[in-house]
Amino acid sequence: MNENLDIFKIKSNNIAPQKGRILIAEPFLAGNYFNRSVVFLVAYSKKGAVGFILNKKVDFPVQDIFPDFPDFNADVYLGGPVSTDSVYFIHRLGDKLPGSIHVMGDLYWGGDFEVLKRDIRNGTINSSDIRFFLGYSGWDSGQLKEELKEDSWLVTDVEQNEVMKDLSEASWFDFVKKAGNRYSVWENFPENPALN
Repeated sequence: MNENLDIFKIKSNNIAPQKGRILIAEPFLAGNYFNRSVVFLVAYSKKGAVGFILNKKVDFPVQDIFPDFPDFNADVYLGGPVSTDSVYFIHRLGDKLPGSIHVMGDLYWGGDFEVLKRDIRNGTINSSDIRFFLGYSGWDSGQLKEELKEDSWLVTDVEQNEVMKDLSEASWFDFVKKAGNRYSVWENFPENPALN
């Protein structure tokens, strides 16, 4: 009996990557960082791409990384395998934070870290307006395009309020559901089919 193993592969939905979209990892994408991850793209061009994993929270506050950081109840997420000794952030502060890069809607990436700390000390920033990431996900020129050809990622649109939600590793299932019925079979795939 021949089984159709085609269901184990992503078939492109022909949505091109661009800043403000997300990448959903295919069910068997290996590696601690990208296994069942959802990556928000903050930059995409011929030179490459930059994004942050939205659904892998770490168990320590930003003050553990920067002891002089003001008291602030904000979660830190594992952004990706590049520069894991640095903190990055996306936010809804817009022009209030000099040096910010617009991504989509009212979402921005980065900006003046000293101004951010000052505004947190002054109580003018809510934790719901910012997300911190340890490291980032990066692709050189053409690299993400090749990974898409290999069916490693599914590209979808995302609403900006979803990007700022408190997400967990289980949120991967929610994003798969939103991608459409075509991908619903993924929800039942074991992480390692050899163990099934």
